[in-house]
Amino acid sequence: MVSPGSVTPIDSRGTVHVWPAAPLWACRRRRPGVSWADMPSLREITAQHGSCLLLDAASERIQVGLCAVDSGRWTESSAEAGEGLFRCLDALGVDPATVPAFAFCEGPGSILGIRTAAMAIRTWSALTPRPCYHYQSLAVVATALADPMIAVVADARRESWHVYRAGAPLRRVPAAELTGPCVMPEGFRRWSNPPAGLASHPYRLQGLFARPEVAGADLFTATNTPDAFLHEEPAYATWTPQVHRAPATP
Repeated sequence: MVSPGSVTPIDSRGTVHVWPAAPLWACRRRRPGVSWADMPSLREITAQHGSCLLLDAASERIQVGLCAVDSGRWTESSAEAGEGLFRCLDALGVDPATVPAFAFCEGPGSILGIRTAAMAIRTWSALTPRPCYHYQSLAVVATALADPMIAVVADARRESWHVYRAGAPLRRVPAAELTGPCVMPEGFRRWSNPPAGLASHPYRLQGLFARPEVAGADLFTATNTPDAFLHEEPAYATWTPQVHRAPATP
């Protein structure tokens, strides 16, 4: 069992994992309106850049991996994101200044954790600009399940849920409209009552990205502005200052 604030290698023999080769065409699906060139897989990213530092702070377990073409070293921490990310870097012995590319989970998940990871990447890239890619947590799990009938969900608060099915875009739906078989990644927080029959699915990235259908799937998108995913941009109302006067005396 992992004690709070500790950092635990995934692999007791050094956290090294070798990904099996797989043809990319066998597991890629293009999102509507986006070309394949704009949505590489993790295997393509590491083939292009040599290695990639991947940060995931979407769940209660901070996960960091230094991914290479045919291997990956992973570690995790149960500390809060601002501390856990840097403990993981220390555990891996990684200097972000030497990394040729970054990847991070943009959500759904912990907004604070995701924005902490995104801010770290922005800081490192401001000093030395490098490519950055983001992916969505639910899409990774849905790709591993490979069943469009199963909805991978996460609590979106206010009695609504993030919903992702294989081959379909991420949606936010009211809790009352959430039907059919649903799974939720382990370690994701929940505020609403769960839908009937909700199951859990492991969210361990080393194991998920070790699967050929996940490592070769077009799950990543290049970005110049790392940040947390939002279903819609926030709207702001213009404030007009007014002079407040005391009511007239009759």
